[in-house]
Amino acid sequence: MDSPLDVLLRYGHLMLFGFVLAEQVGLPIPAVPVLMGVGALAETGQMHVLPALAVALVASLLPDVAWYELGRRRGKTAITVLCRLSLEPDSCIRRTEGVFMRQGEWTLLGAKFLPGLSTIAPPLAGVVGVGRVPFVVLDSAGALIWAGAWIAVGYSSSALIAPLLDWAARVGHWSLLVAGVALTAWIVVKFDRRRRFLRELRIARIAPDELKRLIDAGDDDFVVIDTRSALDVGVAPYKIPGAIWIDAEDIERRRAEIPLAKKVVLYCT
Repeated sequence: MDSPLDVLLRYGHLMLFGFVLAEQVGLPIPAVPVLMGVGALAETGQMHVLPALAVALVASLLPDVAWYELGRRRGKTAITVLCRLSLEPDSCIRRTEGVFMRQGEWTLLGAKFLPGLSTIAPPLAGVVGVGRVPFVVLDSAGALIWAGAWIAVGYSSSALIAPLLDWAARVGHWSLLVAGVALTAWIVVKFDRRRRFLRELRIARIAPDELKRLIDAGDDDFVVIDTRSALDVGVAPYKIPGAIWIDAEDIERRRAEIPLAKKVVLYCT
């Protein structure tokens, strides 16, 4: 039976395609270890960099273009779907929206290095109206920079990675079990982080009907803060009557504008 190293050497490009594709689709499967492994094998002459870059580019571009088109046609609905697939906390997703809105289409060049932004940058580009040609050019460049950087790290660190590959060859398929357990543990940790984040959001909340009743009754013992991003406000330029719009990322900077002597109600959708 082939060892994991034999499998990597024989099906390395196919594995690279699968891992990069899965990560760009939005699944919690990291492609960086495979890219570094390809780089380490390239340094020993067992794999070649240019075919690996081509495979990574195709695997990245296919889902990115699909998400871009969904964002272009369906707007924020595409991002909502991605948020359900991703294990990144929603706060991370919101921060990445802010980065994209500030940097514009050039964000695509470095998006894949940032958790959250890598996932939602393609549909965001569609939502804000980035043209198809600029998107494909910048997204392709970003994919090559990302894949090339991690392959280069693996190439330059082959002396450190080679012992791991040798160990995988010696222990055989037990190394696959170890890798599977490590990946499962990583996913469980990410899932737990998201679960705890959502639980914290539910600790103190007010139902929309109750808030409307208080507003209709003229209760002035509270203030409503609209924490939506500029992108969300642009898509749906409506707000609760009397609400103050302060992007969630600006709350700390603009805290003086919030009357803390009153109860504060925050909403984001």
